[in-house]
Amino acid sequence: MTISFGSIHRIQGVPDIDLSDSRILIVDDEPINVRLMTKVLEQAGFTQVRGTSDPREGLAIYRETPQDLVVLDLRMPGLSGMQVLAELKKLESGGYVPVLVMTAEDDPAVRLEALRAGARDFVGKPFDAHEVLSRIYNQLEVRYLYNRLIVQNATLEASVQARTQELTDARLEEVRRLVRTAEFRDNETGLHLVRMSKISAALAHQCGLPPAICEDILNASPMHDIGKIGVPDGILLKPGPLDAAEWETMCMHPIIGAEILSGHDSSLLRMAHDIALCHHEKWDGSGYPHGLAETDIPLAARIVAVADVFDALTSKRPYKAAWPVSRALAEMDRMAGAHLDPALVVCLHEIQTEVETILVANAEPDGVSRLQRIQSETLLGTNRFR
Repeated sequence: MTISFGSIHRIQGVPDIDLSDSRILIVDDEPINVRLMTKVLEQAGFTQVRGTSDPREGLAIYRETPQDLVVLDLRMPGLSGMQVLAELKKLESGGYVPVLVMTAEDDPAVRLEALRAGARDFVGKPFDAHEVLSRIYNQLEVRYLYNRLIVQNATLEASVQARTQELTDARLEEVRRLVRTAEFRDNETGLHLVRMSKISAALAHQCGLPPAICEDILNASPMHDIGKIGVPDGILLKPGPLDAAEWETMCMHPIIGAEILSGHDSSLLRMAHDIALCHHEKWDGSGYPHGLAETDIPLAARIVAVADVFDALTSKRPYKAAWPVSRALAEMDRMAGAHLDPALVVCLHEIQTEVETILVANAEPDGVSRLQRIQSETLLGTNRFR
């Protein structure tokens, strides 16, 4: 695994790295052993060797400057080698500390205890210079390669995270473009989707859902009516009431939306599928398309239903003026337990101040058509759903 160039040891396959500047600490209660080991290492080309006959001083040196290798005696007064090993393990929790135990102890039980305490190798006393240098070189190589692997893993992890973020951003951009496609056909305003999505996320947070789920609800909720893409214009844009056949066709849009969003393993699109399919289901089972009731309706769809109804009530429409928040909340209370999940209506009351801020911050601008606004935001790259 290694080759030598003169007295300096290099790592095979890494020609630009040598071990001569490795920090080596010698801890032995016999000063003569410290001096002898220091001389052997310096003659071999090592330039950062420190030694002490006081194990407490050795730990202080290590705390001040972590070492690449510790040469350690086991039997020392005041603080044993076993105790030093225990302290080193605390100092390098999760790290790799090469410790070469230099001892005259040949009891297998003692050596096993030292290995369990963190020792990596042994050399006997009195030591042979060539043997001890070979063992030191081997331990330093392991230390270097371990640290190199840590750096490589961190770099790989960062690369994976960056690529994952790129894929997430690309998926979100596709979702936003899909939503904007639907906006051109529906008579709902784009800012309704913004308000509704933010209110949905706020409700999800108030329910105690994890941040990642709240983020998915924020980005999935604007797709709740994506199925209207499949509804004929004559029905979708009809100014008057729909007849029975037209209403039956309109009631197909949750199924169409679910079909558009199906077949993907993304948590975001799975949630969008559930929302699209179930946001017209009602707590009492009287909704469509499948007549689901209570908690058989996915929670995300129940949350979006509350946010969607509330924003519709507080928004100006061709057929009505915007309701004040107090009147809208009173109507939501009336619908709780029938149309809406009553617990979520309670949560809506609890975040009233936050919801009012969302309404004000995303109010419809006067004199600007929906088409003009969408075109402007597309050119500016505005992320309206954050």
